[in-house]
Amino acid sequence: MKKATDRIRALQGDITRMQVDAIVNAANNSLMGDGGVDGAIHRAGGPAILDECRKIVARQGGCPTGEAVITTAGRMPSRNVIHTVGPVWRDGLHREDKLLASCYARSLQLALDHGCKTVAFPNISTGIYGFPKARAARIAVEAVTAFLNKHEEIQEVSLVCFDEENLQLVAEELKLQAQR
Repeated sequence: MKKATDRIRALQGDITRMQVDAIVNAANNSLMGDGGVDGAIHRAGGPAILDECRKIVARQGGCPTGEAVITTAGRMPSRNVIHTVGPVWRDGLHREDKLLASCYARSLQLALDHGCKTVAFPNISTGIYGFPKARAARIAVEAVTAFLNKHEEIQEVSLVCFDEENLQLVAEELKLQAQR
């Protein structure tokens, strides 16, 4: 099997168009869809996603920061959407790094539990949640690599960047991680 960093790729694009087993949604605690990637995923997937999110909220009251839940992908080409709630950046002293790493690990574990072999992530928490992009890129690559080192069942993880800045930061972190 390929080493972990060979199973991770960075690309710029629209996560709602990814043909993978699961895409990850940078959701909010309510799971009701909002702006950014969350709103785009809910719009692209259609009402089936919101219906399943409502059932999850009724059952467990939303999704805590650092955790993840799974739904259908509705009309999107992926099979599932894994909704994870990233931390809002405050000052780096409120467990933000640990919570962000947990988003990646919990999402990948949920993917594994549901037989997903290919997963695509957005840049979690780097938009309106204000997480420093370089720091978030390092955490994403380290967390995904650590998970893949223990789980060969996941064949490929795509880190789908919305903008050029995030793409460059993630690509640089991937190069550094491959050298370790």
